[in-house]
Amino acid sequence: MPNDIQISKFMSLVLRHAPEEAGLILDENGWADLGTLCAVIRQKFGASASDVERIVAENPKKRFAIAGNRIRAVQGHSVDIDLGLSPSIPPAVLYHGTKEDSLHAIRREGLTSQSRQHVHLSKEIETALIVARRRKGKNVILRIDSAAMAGDGLTFFLSDNGVWLTDSVPPRYLLEISERELS
Repeated sequence: MPNDIQISKFMSLVLRHAPEEAGLILDENGWADLGTLCAVIRQKFGASASDVERIVAENPKKRFAIAGNRIRAVQGHSVDIDLGLSPSIPPAVLYHGTKEDSLHAIRREGLTSQSRQHVHLSKEIETALIVARRRKGKNVILRIDSAAMAGDGLTFFLSDNGVWLTDSVPPRYLLEISERELS
């Protein structure tokens, strides 16, 4: 049986960052031909189109969407696409998980999208902690004053899987949450 995690990671790679590695062409909204992707996955992993559809349906992070014969990643792109999301009013507070060794740059520059199109934020501390734990080092959770940001005219988008997106978060809207507050 194919390894769902390996297939999901491959799908993230080709639908977010490197479509050419699977011979895919993303349209302006990030959609690719599902049949082409399934053929590459069958060749590379021995998985069927129904395996791909199951992986999309069962992915706990809901990273992908299928519409007819098209598939796309719902956020996290480094390639230039327009997800077609409308600006949304965020909750008053959002969170971002990172590592302590990133704090110096974050305090100076704020949160930047780096290689991606947007900064990713969550509405729950628990989700931010999951993100922070993906890398080695001491976890840090940042509280974002998203109400103040929106009030100052900065734009937010809500992806199909519930991740809040914005272009950047200037340092004045950030507050580090202490370990005590996380307990």
